[in-house]
Amino acid sequence: MSAASLAITSIGELTTWDDERPIRHDAGLVIEAGRVVWVGASGDTPSADRRIDAQGGAVIPGFVDSHTHLVFAGDRAEEFAARMAGKPYAAGGIRTTVAATRSATEPELERLARHRLAELRAQGTTTVEIKSGYGLDVATEERLLRVASALTEETTFLGAHVVPSGWEANAYVELVTGEMLARCAPFAKWVDVFCERGAIDADQARLVLSAGIAAGLQPRVHANQLGPGPGVQLACELGAAAADHCTYLSDSDVSALAETGVVAGLLPGVEFSTRHPYPDARRLLDAGVRVAIATDCNPGTSYTSSMPFCIALAVREMGMTPTEALHAATQGGAGSLRREDVGHLRLGARADLAFLDATSHVHLAYRPGVPLVKRVLVGGDAWARA
Repeated sequence: MSAASLAITSIGELTTWDDERPIRHDAGLVIEAGRVVWVGASGDTPSADRRIDAQGGAVIPGFVDSHTHLVFAGDRAEEFAARMAGKPYAAGGIRTTVAATRSATEPELERLARHRLAELRAQGTTTVEIKSGYGLDVATEERLLRVASALTEETTFLGAHVVPSGWEANAYVELVTGEMLARCAPFAKWVDVFCERGAIDADQARLVLSAGIAAGLQPRVHANQLGPGPGVQLACELGAAAADHCTYLSDSDVSALAETGVVAGLLPGVEFSTRHPYPDARRLLDAGVRVAIATDCNPGTSYTSSMPFCIALAVREMGMTPTEALHAATQGGAGSLRREDVGHLRLGARADLAFLDATSHVHLAYRPGVPLVKRVLVGGDAWARA
């Protein structure tokens, strides 16, 4: 092994998602040049320049959070309190965050986003997608994506989040698909749209996504969060990577997801915060749908940066086993982002992993709220909060 190699030994439970042995016990792993180059029994671990003794604890792939809105200013704590007192959630609350975000400077937005990203990292998330959507004007949307692109390569243009105050819907969509897209596309990999009542309708969403595709962006959709709607079918029609939320699904929606391979992104922190019913993950999994779990970290409907919390909710409220939930939060998230190098620890994977202060990944759901992630490696390098 080269001087850059790292061996991890005495891993009580190692989750690799290898087809033959997805979970190993008493395992070892070797990292070289930021990649996994060897996996096997702990006693057979080759020598390396450095060594970490996992002391019988579990090691898992770093979480892949495929849906977040990390770049914003302000909060909506009063809105949350009102919901907990019985006021229903509606999409219009986004405009409150828009006002605060437009007023913030770019350095302030970057400072806030980096702080939230550090929260995710500390809880085991090593790959994160970040959307715009709290600017809703050309200059601010571009600024949000410029900030996001400094933090991750998985950036998403969400100019079509809602129609801002003072705009007629079709006129705003024309702006989104024209000047706004042209200014934002250089900083984005993905294009997204909030296809819901009170936000963007199906015809408008198709225009936005089609324009984004023509500009070289890959599509994803906020779909079927607030009630039954066309979002999932639109995602499947346009070959989107993911349809996220998927709270209210018809049988035809489920069949379309299974047939097309579009990933169903489930965001249990939203249902926790809005008191909407949780998605039925069991129904999706049994139908052969690929499923991801993400935090949807945002100030209005899911202000959590904790993937372990979302895993616990998925197990308790959505019919998933602990192993299925971990898979959705790692390999499922990677599928949502069309990534093959993260979300697993098979040979050749990027060495993104988390050490748990527990003997099994089951503890992520078994011990909700407990900070079980004790060490994180990103590309084989130790991460620590600055």
